[in-house]
Amino acid sequence: MTRIAAIGDLHGHLPPVPDCDVLVLAGDLTPAHDHDPAFQRTWLDTTFRAWLAAAPAGHVVAIAGNHDFLFERAPVDVPELPWTYLEDEHAEVAGLVFWGSPWTPWFFDWAFNAPRGDDEEAFLRERCATAPDRLDVAVVHGPPRGYGDRTAAGLDVGSRAFLDLVDDRRPALALFGHIHEGRGRWQRDGTILANVAAVDLEYALRPEPFLVVDL
Repeated sequence: MTRIAAIGDLHGHLPPVPDCDVLVLAGDLTPAHDHDPAFQRTWLDTTFRAWLAAAPAGHVVAIAGNHDFLFERAPVDVPELPWTYLEDEHAEVAGLVFWGSPWTPWFFDWAFNAPRGDDEEAFLRERCATAPDRLDVAVVHGPPRGYGDRTAAGLDVGSRAFLDLVDDRRPALALFGHIHEGRGRWQRDGTILANVAAVDLEYALRPEPFLVVDL
């Protein structure tokens, strides 16, 4: 068994990590109050690095999110951290195959936005095509369509491409965040789908921010 502790949408909050084999970070890692890439680099290399070092996790798998501008605008400046960072790629970690992508359907012109008006999601489908045939854990920032993707305004903003990926590859676990008010857990044909957003609409940390799953 591999114990996974998953969390997304930290927005600078760094809660105590439960004991786990793999800590999964589903994007929006950096503080929400300052999107300057230089600030984000310093924060990742100091405060965030210390948090990772203290975490009781055997491995860390992470993606960026739509607030993590450094990863999109200046990827060469992202500090080397003790993790497996995935951007439309996969890796085997603790005996499981992980694939990760930071991209979301267009959403208020943030980082890692698919092109606006791409109704067929051709851009996102190209990213999903990088997922391997064998896939145990999918980590994307934005939700698949119909699962934790409804905003407070009543809009369903999830991706059909990501949902098709889940149906095609059938991972044991699909993790995402992005829509803070959509946090929850579901089952779909043997796959656990979970919106693991750690904060609420006011960017306040939830009382139990981690999802812990044994695979």
